[in-house]
Amino acid sequence: MSQPFKFKQFTVNQDRCAMKIGTDGVLLGAWATIKHHPFSVLDIGAGTGIISLMLAQRCSAEVLDAIEIDDDAYEQCVDNFEQSPWGDRLFCYHASLEEFVNEIDDAYDLIVSNPPFYSEDYKTDNKQRDLARFQDALPFEHLIEGVAKLLAKEGVFVVVVPFKEEVRFLEIASNYKLYANEILHVKGNLNSKIKRSLITLSFNQRETEMGALVIEKERHQYTEAYTNLCKDFYLKM
Repeated sequence: MSQPFKFKQFTVNQDRCAMKIGTDGVLLGAWATIKHHPFSVLDIGAGTGIISLMLAQRCSAEVLDAIEIDDDAYEQCVDNFEQSPWGDRLFCYHASLEEFVNEIDDAYDLIVSNPPFYSEDYKTDNKQRDLARFQDALPFEHLIEGVAKLLAKEGVFVVVVPFKEEVRFLEIASNYKLYANEILHVKGNLNSKIKRSLITLSFNQRETEMGALVIEKERHQYTEAYTNLCKDFYLKM
């Protein structure tokens, strides 16, 4: 049984979700830009709802929508939203991205996604976890195509992908006229390889701002940069 994950302003239950709360989601929720004061936000593949909850804490967007296809994760996300201080602004749809795109006419000022990615060729015995992790659950092309239809003209799309998939992801995005405005390369520690790329994309093509983030100085000792990014959320920071 997974314990509820307590943050400073909200608690996330995750016992029914295949994908537990991880660094990727928290980083995305903390790093995603809100400088353009989004009125409407969409979280694609919400899981526990962690990213939407973090954005609800960070910004005053009036519409915070999420979509989740997995039955159990969807129900858990709804519960987590309802128990949070921002339940009146948060709403989760039980739908695939394709269904959602076909039914929604609105455009969103900010779209975020921590998409399931595993292009490796192995699968485990836990089918639900596999669905949450494997790329065939939401291929990049499918994700980007959906985002291109749902994003407002001046909107921003923020995503986290494996570093080794970054170039391919950006190539697909450019086919849909979405361009990287900012990229943050994330490493576990100073000596480890770059593991993740956090990318801010929009329809505006301009020079890409590059940044880097190291999470730990040594085991369980967080860097100042990581602490500054996440201290509004984690209890022990």
